[in-house]
Amino acid sequence: MSAGEQRAGVDLTNLDQPLSSDAGATKRDLVDYLDAVAERMLPGLVDRPLTVLRALRGRAPFMQKNVPKYTPDWVQTVPVWAEASKREIHYALCNDRRTLLWLANQRAIEYHPTLGLAANIYRPTHLILDLDPPDGADFAAVVAVAHLVRQALTDSGLAGAVKTSGSRGVHIFVPVDDTAPVEDVAAATRALAARAEALDPGIATTAFIVEDRAGKVFVDSTRAGGATVAAVYSPRLRPGTPVSFPLAWSDLDRITPADFTVHSAIGALAGGDPWADSMPEAQTLPADLIEEGHTIPVARVAAMHEGKRRAKARREESTQ
Repeated sequence: MSAGEQRAGVDLTNLDQPLSSDAGATKRDLVDYLDAVAERMLPGLVDRPLTVLRALRGRAPFMQKNVPKYTPDWVQTVPVWAEASKREIHYALCNDRRTLLWLANQRAIEYHPTLGLAANIYRPTHLILDLDPPDGADFAAVVAVAHLVRQALTDSGLAGAVKTSGSRGVHIFVPVDDTAPVEDVAAATRALAARAEALDPGIATTAFIVEDRAGKVFVDSTRAGGATVAAVYSPRLRPGTPVSFPLAWSDLDRITPADFTVHSAIGALAGGDPWADSMPEAQTLPADLIEEGHTIPVARVAAMHEGKRRAKARREESTQ
């Protein structure tokens, strides 16, 4: 194909340029991959305000929320008020193949949709636990904690689907119905993380402050409210350009995240859609789980207060 190829009405340019110095992939590879996976990837993007990571030539990669001024009028957008910056952000809605290809041509490599739909981004459709390994840990450490989370889910009468994050960890998605307000979904997320940690505190931790994790895998329960998460099948800007790939629980022990890249992932799908196949129906969160979660401090808030307490203690120590 030529550098001036057009697909779905989108002009594609500079296809043979590398995505980064260590990506092991060109823009052509990115476009081809996203085009091939579009039918499977789009259900996780449709009607969700989208943040993308772009890697333009000669510039440091950057996260983009606001669509650029030159965005075509056929790209659907939605305005969302950003309280932090006191302004309205116009997010893209990647609702079709044409928009996905346009974003790919803009060198948008990573796709991070909100957990809630555009109608209410603070109403998550999924409860999410993000497992983050410590520096130097191999993937087996994450897998061991993923099985703890699955056990905690089972013990709570829930089920979830698992995917690689596309980086070093995994994401566990638990689809939830709309009976619980967002505060209760966040509480249930904290309770599940605590229950997983309690199953084996020697390998799992819910400590938000990095220095308190003691080399354990962090069970992150903070993805709630208006948070985003790397979409299933999204490429990641990492060496080799891996992708966030869905797995059967039974396959976790047999893979590494690097097994799935923009070059290999389509072949690994073997014509199927394991994310759609493995995702349970939306579930009602148990009342006891929600109640337990409301007794657990919000991690970011607790960490902020603890950080202030430690800073004060250091100041007092230095003046003695």
